[in-house]
Amino acid sequence: MLTDPIADLLTRIRNANKARFEAVDIPYSRLKTGVVNLLKREGYVSDFKVLSAENNKKTVRVFLRYDKQKEPIITGLKRISKPSLRVYARKDKLPSVRSGLGLAILSTSKGIVTDREARDLNVGGEVLCYVW
Repeated sequence: MLTDPIADLLTRIRNANKARFEAVDIPYSRLKTGVVNLLKREGYVSDFKVLSAENNKKTVRVFLRYDKQKEPIITGLKRISKPSLRVYARKDKLPSVRSGLGLAILSTSKGIVTDREARDLNVGGEVLCYVW
């Protein structure tokens, strides 16, 4: 059992980016799928698929994006809220990553959203990670 599944997700993506892998497999959870779906929507990954194995263990295959020089689109991932130290942001104090060039992923009452969407929805929540 993992104590921090989001940190595991980010580490797997970070390591696959450094190794220039085309895709990376991650154990399935609804929270991880929500984060990966948000990364796809924002253009940081090209696609993802939920695969089921013969032993009823689902995995999420994330297809990474690279530019024309084979440099990864994701240059940085940082876990903010941890199981040992939860970090929350109010709706009027939402973080801005790299002066708006990156994004903060938040878990809110409206679901997993970016910092920009949280401002539009006028909600705060737990700051899961930063992506740039």
